Amino acid sequence: YQLKNNQYWDLKQNKLNIIKQLADIHDSGNPYIIYKSNRGFDLYTNFSKKIILNNKNIYNFLNTKYKKKKSKNTDLFIGFFGYELLNNLIGVKIPKQKDNNFPKGIFYKPEKKISFTKNLVYKNNNSIKLKKKFKININRKLYTKIFNKFKKNIKSGETYQIKICTKYKTRAKINPLDFFCRLSKANLAPEAFMIRDKNYSIISCSPENLITKRGSLISSKPIAGTVKKNKNMNKIKALNYFKKNLKENKEHNMIVDMERNDLSRICKVNTVKLSKTKIVEEYKDLFHFVSLIEGKLKKNIKNIDIIKAMMPGGSVIGCPKISTLNLLNRQEKESRNIYTGSFGYIKFNGDMRFGIIIRSILNFQNISEIAVASGVVVDSSANNEFNENYIKAKALIDLFKWFIY
Repeated sequence: YQLKNNQYWDLKQNKLNIIKQLADIHDSGNPYIIYKSNRGFDLYTNFSKKIILNNKNIYNFLNTKYKKKKSKNTDLFIGFFGYELLNNLIGVKIPKQKDNNFPKGIFYKPEKKISFTKNLVYKNNNSIKLKKKFKININRKLYTKIFNKFKKNIKSGETYQIKICTKYKTRAKINPLDFFCRLSKANLAPEAFMIRDKNYSIISCSPENLITKRGSLISSKPIAGTVKKNKNMNKIKALNYFKKNLKENKEHNMIVDMERNDLSRICKVNTVKLSKTKIVEEYKDLFHFVSLIEGKLKKNIKNIDIIKAMMPGGSVIGCPKISTLNLLNRQEKESRNIYTGSFGYIKFNGDMRFGIIIRSILNFQNISEIAVASGVVVDSSANNEFNENYIKAKALIDLFKWFIY
């Protein structure tokens, strides 16, 4: 009994320490980043460098080599590439769009890293219950019009699959740590992250890993296939649904083939393999259809070669990638900002990890935006895809029902 009692108080004290540590960092007003790790979460702060990327300095950033010395766990740059920056990097130009002047990419050099092995806990004393109203930039009628146009592109052979992006927006000054802690508790995802800086914040529950590189080994985990959770849909039933659904299978096969092709450009011949094929992962409001692809890099492959081969991630664009990007960019009238860009880190030794920025909130100039997209293939239904977009955004929209700061 005494042992159990001691363990209880130890756990309670550890929880209080986490609450205080997180609160102290947040209340300091200094920028920081939290990233989901295998054991919990890693928090990075005390940034000695902040590099705001553009179409010119990105080459220097990706090509810079760092001297090998005694390694530290802060020998890395962590941050994000926006969608427009990644398009420009591979020679795809974006016509003039509605833009809020948010940076195209930012990376930070941390001098401090704190690892948390338990769930993050933060008490926000300024919470009240409030339902925020969101405006959508593409209503069902307009979505159907764009959908039908893209379906003609598919039938004419210009693309095989394409993702229509819709945005939900609301005016709100938010507390990103409060949002992220509640989101992680309700809908923890393997690529979850948050950034809090002086003039913006990002909160993400992204489930999709685009690049994990360790030494010469590289992997990618494409997601293509979504079904809504309900009392009659469990993990086994979801797998049966995906296997029997022609549209979901076509979509998944096309995306997996494209990412295998992307990896093959930078990997040794015959090393790109599917190590997990068509498994189901469970999240708060939905199930996803997932595969895992692995390969071994060719000699002399540089960071910029990897980024250009793999980004933007094909599962959130469509395929074939370049022609589909051109179709999307001509159609979309508003900048995607961070959406379908990539967040992660590049270590000084060349190892890297990047997820695709989906299921995310960007708060900039007190406007919160949530962008989502669903895939159009020849068998798709405009009504179903429009509804799927809302399912993907729901866990993030729900956060605004309980908070104003």
